[in-house]
Amino acid sequence: MYSRRILRRTRTGAWLLAAALLVSGCSSEDATSAGSAAAEEPAAALAPLPRSTPASLTRYYEQKPAWRDCGVSGFQCATLKAPLDYTEPSAGDVRLAVTRKKATGPGKRLGSLLVNPGGPGGSAIGYVQAYAGIGYPADVRARYDMVAVDPRGVARSEPVECLDGPEMDAYTRTDITPDDAKETDALVAAYKKFAEGCGADAPKLLRHVSTVEAARDMDIVRAALGDRKLNFVGASYGTFLGATYAGLFPDRAGRLVLDGAMDPSLPARRLNMEQTGGFGTAFTAFAKDCVRHGDCPLGGRDTAPARAGENLKAFFDRLDARPMPTGDTDGRRLTESLATIGVIAAMYDEGAWPQLRDSLTTAMRENDGAGLLALSDSYYERDAGGGYTNLMFANAAVNCLDLPPAFDSPDQVRRALPAFEKASPVFGEGLAWASLNCAYWPVGATGEARRIEAKGAAPIVVVGTTRDPATPYRWAEALAGQLSSARLLTYEGDGHTAYGRGSACVDSAINAYLLDGTPPRKGKRCS
Repeated sequence: MYSRRILRRTRTGAWLLAAALLVSGCSSEDATSAGSAAAEEPAAALAPLPRSTPASLTRYYEQKPAWRDCGVSGFQCATLKAPLDYTEPSAGDVRLAVTRKKATGPGKRLGSLLVNPGGPGGSAIGYVQAYAGIGYPADVRARYDMVAVDPRGVARSEPVECLDGPEMDAYTRTDITPDDAKETDALVAAYKKFAEGCGADAPKLLRHVSTVEAARDMDIVRAALGDRKLNFVGASYGTFLGATYAGLFPDRAGRLVLDGAMDPSLPARRLNMEQTGGFGTAFTAFAKDCVRHGDCPLGGRDTAPARAGENLKAFFDRLDARPMPTGDTDGRRLTESLATIGVIAAMYDEGAWPQLRDSLTTAMRENDGAGLLALSDSYYERDAGGGYTNLMFANAAVNCLDLPPAFDSPDQVRRALPAFEKASPVFGEGLAWASLNCAYWPVGATGEARRIEAKGAAPIVVVGTTRDPATPYRWAEALAGQLSSARLLTYEGDGHTAYGRGSACVDSAINAYLLDGTPPRKGKRCS
């Protein structure tokens, strides 16, 4: 449920991976009340696995990585194996790509630090090699081997593929706010074609790319690295992966930082709607900033955020009727769906707001959609040659396996539209329809919403940003309330995630925890 361009430089010089529910709505059973908390039964707790390793898994846990030079300065690479199906380890293997950059010193080595930037579908290897292995604080890199593994189905670890470049171009411009039966049928057909492509590419693997399986893979990686406990920094979806690991292996959880936290206990309707509200909150902050700077295409200095949102929605409606030229060499025009994604992409990082303001200005005043198309392309990880990474394919594959579909039919979406539009008048309609695609997935979900308690785990640091668009702050509060040993660190600010994004208060608190094992004091807040 998280994706934008994986490595996007922020105004502070950091890199981050953002997240999206857009094209592959995370999911669970339908609720006609659109997620009324009073109507939901509390989620059951995730049960830990036995402490002893089953004999059938011994050969995986006894692997020794054959490290080789990656061709990236200072990094080594290796391949490990994990069972395709943990319930039947003899049924075959999945290959996991791993990279590391050894601790530089000085100081006593603290072991390995695995990092995951989110997604699902983001390449952890790409992230650590491009940023974390060189951009994390020097003291952290001195004491830890920086390590990443691409989860199964992602990037270098047997990636799921669904559509080719031209097919993805068609998919991304599909109208996600259908006005009539014909447009609804076209959207459903697009979701079905996407799902069929994924199913045809990897029919066996597609049944085994869940977060629980990826967390179990991390324990095999931990053992192969020779670490007694797993130290981990996860952002966005990476918090779900890290929390799941702690829930399954609480006695092996070392120093875990979960930044931009998800709430694993939510059914999909609430999950999707609360994220929709998060984007609504972020847009309000952007609109205030835009009009305050003056010459904002959404209104003058006295324009209220609600009115700015109405102006943006009216612009989207015009694109729905007549897509805009972009100057793209492939002849692509800016559609409503592409423009919406372009705006949402900039919500993840307030450092992108000036770029968004300029892009909206050229689009709304000069009929030039190039800027918004570039933002959309960065979100989808489309390169200049028209190729796509497997980010969106893996994103859907994991999401649709982790939880049952949010909606089973277009009629269910229509009934939920008022609630989604209340959560965000600008984005609600599109995000509601985007939550439909798992209804057509070729394999059934194997997971369900669960509380994660991780009883017996060492202290775990959960980080929440108060105006985070993709992982609303309430989710960090909820996860910290579930985990038995959590400490909540609050960042009062904008943007998605907090570590490494310019707050000395946040960074010093997390660095102290990673280096000394000292979690932030209870109730610590940074701004």
